[in-house]
Amino acid sequence: MEETVEELQALRHRASELLLMEEWKASINLYDQFISMCRSRVSTATTHPDPDSDEVAKTKRSLCLAFCNRAEAQFRLGEYSHALDDCERGLELESAHFKTLLCKGKILLHLHRYSRALDCFNHALELHRCTGNSGPLSEFMDRSRKLEVQSRTGNFDLTEWVLSGFQGKTPELAEYIGPVQIKESENGGRGLFATKNVEAGTLLLVTEALGVGRAILPETGDDSIGSAHLAMWKDFVEKILDASAKCKRTLGLIYALSTGEDDRDLEVPEMNLFRPDAEDLFFRDEKPHTGRILKILDVNSLIEHSVSANVLGKNSEYRGVGLWVLPSFINHACNPNARRLHVGDHVLVHTSRDVKAGEEISFAYFDVLLPLKKRRGTAETQWGFCCNCRRCRFEEGIFRNEEMNEIGERFESGSDMGEVTVRLEELMKKRMMKGTEKGYLRASFWAAFSGVIASERLMRRVGRRIPGVEAVVENVAEATGADDRLLKLFMDGGSKKNNGRIETEGALSKLAKGVFGKVMKKQAMRTLCLNV
Repeated sequence: MEETVEELQALRHRASELLLMEEWKASINLYDQFISMCRSRVSTATTHPDPDSDEVAKTKRSLCLAFCNRAEAQFRLGEYSHALDDCERGLELESAHFKTLLCKGKILLHLHRYSRALDCFNHALELHRCTGNSGPLSEFMDRSRKLEVQSRTGNFDLTEWVLSGFQGKTPELAEYIGPVQIKESENGGRGLFATKNVEAGTLLLVTEALGVGRAILPETGDDSIGSAHLAMWKDFVEKILDASAKCKRTLGLIYALSTGEDDRDLEVPEMNLFRPDAEDLFFRDEKPHTGRILKILDVNSLIEHSVSANVLGKNSEYRGVGLWVLPSFINHACNPNARRLHVGDHVLVHTSRDVKAGEEISFAYFDVLLPLKKRRGTAETQWGFCCNCRRCRFEEGIFRNEEMNEIGERFESGSDMGEVTVRLEELMKKRMMKGTEKGYLRASFWAAFSGVIASERLMRRVGRRIPGVEAVVENVAEATGADDRLLKLFMDGGSKKNNGRIETEGALSKLAKGVFGKVMKKQAMRTLCLNV
């Protein structure tokens, strides 16, 4: 018996050494052996007339600590379900085990289950209160409280980080699902829809990527750019496959997305499925199918530096591709109403213009400040679909007009942009077009309007026959959503008009919120606007 005790002590000592050395897999292997031997000893000892002997109690304490340490190693490897299971096994043996409560709380916090994490930390604090030294508990509790409030209210504030020039750690953000739901889209498949009226800049959701691949890519035209893209994509795919193999919840979320082959019979999932506290019973035990996952990634992955996104912080130097599940349900429209803000591995989705209840949320998959013909060419050749949004349908009808076609041909030929804008304004007035319709066409001829407005010579010639910069930018933003280029023209035009002074209220404030979202105070918003 003494020899067995010595073997157990040596095994536990070696497993602990490997844990401290961060040799997670090797440590788990030894703890597997140690736990098996301890269980065998407890089972044998319980047949003794005195099952509550000191030896049994000591072995159970060792077993509890072993479960806790193995859970820590599994947590570091991303095997969160197994780690939580080990914490539960340890707490069954000793419900007031401080280290296990702390470990369980950390795992729950990482899984965005903030209230449950806080319960664990509170329990641990009660046990540790008598010592007067709470160690890391205070920090964990503060983080849990802060993230729980963010997740419940949607109140995020990036002000300090922005004003510091993105110094220090990337802000820790909670998972948040705002006024949105998944429904069948009239354009086919499924989409994300607003559940209430919201104004420009309103936060719709915040979520962390299941996996991201990033790289600093060579300049366009460099022969090595293709290899760099391939390496980035391979790294991203490996991360997703690894995560899906370790967690059935992750795999279940991935399998909720379309493969792009047949969207007609796809189930419309409940929103509760995407909340971090969704129980594992919502997800089936399945094995990852590499082929299916690759198809899902091909049609659902998002590019960080896309036309509808801004990347803040150190990642702005990189190019990245990632999988953010809920944002992947957002379809394209040429009159988009949403944008993304990338912060670390998180995506914040907000409205880029005012949105009505029941309206489908949409991104611009490609540049929508282009004429109908070019947009449709891009959609069909690069994305494999034909956009049939309200704007495209309107422009399809208006371009049957002979005069409209002539204006379009002048624009495409690059001839007098001043004359193009003037003739377009006259045609819209003659046909008594509404504000949104004017916005669609001004967006289609954006290169002409922005070129004229930026040219003092052209503005002296045609300025009185076309609206001012504020009117044009506001109208386009109301029709097709806020965009960095609209904001820049507004800033430049307003600065010239007001001798370098830019007012941050009114239209400019709304435009800035549409570009960056209402997640920072005016001073930080102004800083970003000045760097557009």
